[in-house]
Amino acid sequence: MSRTVMSRTVIVVIDGFGIGAMPDAGALRPGDAHADTLGHTLDRFGAAAGRPLRLPTLEALGLGLLHPHRDLAGRPTLPVAAGRAALGYPGADSFAGHQTMMGADFSAVTVSTLGERLEEVTAALEAAGRTVRRLDGRPVLVVDETVLVHDNLEADPGINWNVSGRLEDLPFDGILAIARTVRRVAPVTRVIAVGGHADGPLHRHVRDGDGGTVGLDTPASGFYRNGGLRVQHLGVPLDPTRLLPNLAARAGVPVTLVGKAADILSCDAAVRRPAVSTAEVLAHTLRAARAGGDALVVANVQETDLAGHQQDPARYGTLLERVDAGLAELVAVLDSPGDRLIVTGDHGNDPAIGHSYHTREYVPVIVHRPEAAEPRLLPDAESLADVGATAAAALGLDPAGLACGTPLRRPPEPGAEIAADPGAGGPPCRR
Repeated sequence: MSRTVMSRTVIVVIDGFGIGAMPDAGALRPGDAHADTLGHTLDRFGAAAGRPLRLPTLEALGLGLLHPHRDLAGRPTLPVAAGRAALGYPGADSFAGHQTMMGADFSAVTVSTLGERLEEVTAALEAAGRTVRRLDGRPVLVVDETVLVHDNLEADPGINWNVSGRLEDLPFDGILAIARTVRRVAPVTRVIAVGGHADGPLHRHVRDGDGGTVGLDTPASGFYRNGGLRVQHLGVPLDPTRLLPNLAARAGVPVTLVGKAADILSCDAAVRRPAVSTAEVLAHTLRAARAGGDALVVANVQETDLAGHQQDPARYGTLLERVDAGLAELVAVLDSPGDRLIVTGDHGNDPAIGHSYHTREYVPVIVHRPEAAEPRLLPDAESLADVGATAAAALGLDPAGLACGTPLRRPPEPGAEIAADPGAGGPPCRR
């Protein structure tokens, strides 16, 4: 497909912005079957502040169509197509969410504890010339008597594994080399190499986690307190040439990655604007949108996710109001036919759920279309990959160039019902 359109497409990912539990959300923690990041934030903020959340832009963009909360207007007033998306990857993880959203295929990735793969990991390490033993018979591997291979206890069980070592015992390059061997056989989303200065031997800080996991309690070890921390995330092998930023860049579309998106998306041609502050993320995004001409901007608002981890619905709500004001500015800028503002999330992070993990929820997919005559309600998307495919089509690119994803369909009549539930929302494609 040759490009025949000019378009500015801006994707704003509100990190941890779920709008209700997916059918399999309670598989790990039964209480998560009732997860509802948006609904619980609206309820708790209103009770604490004595007033409802003020989200006029998100309401105008159709958020109330997707979540029928009493505090949200049900009828959009801007030209939008709005729907829900299942995640399309296992678990609930920012790295996997963003890669999937850019068109990655996560159908081969599974959720697995290290204990379920000990023999395979041990064989790979021994084949690489390492000595390997289990730590006191537990599902933790001690490699070369210096480095621990273990479950990550800071994310959902089975999402990530860690390879941790003290820098006094082994330089970080040595820890990273062990992690790369583990990565070659790991079925999980990320293998994280961690090197630091601990308060003592690492085995003293190994503990049981949720869901049958066993691993290093990294905060208790002193790694975060003692300075000199080294970390490198080794993600599941992906073909970056088949992700949206690189597809756009090859077609001559300038690409800007903002916030966490600048840290976790691969595109050598992109302008990167890393930031955590919501105000800074929105300012970078608006500046890139105003640059004129073709553009793809992918921005992540991270502080909402942090408020979810902190179980602070009042702060989450305050941040949503800041995002809403920033979206109003973007709507005013992206006003030409063919421009697109896409607002979505990467997973849920219910700030009232009672734990600090992400929650497996549907996320909104709101597409502002200046040239449209009226709002449309979209059927449920099976995967966040459909967001990337929709953005590719808006830019005049061939979505088949992505590893996964189908442009979101518009129902033939306005006001159609949301389609039947697509089930667990597992990865739908392997091209």
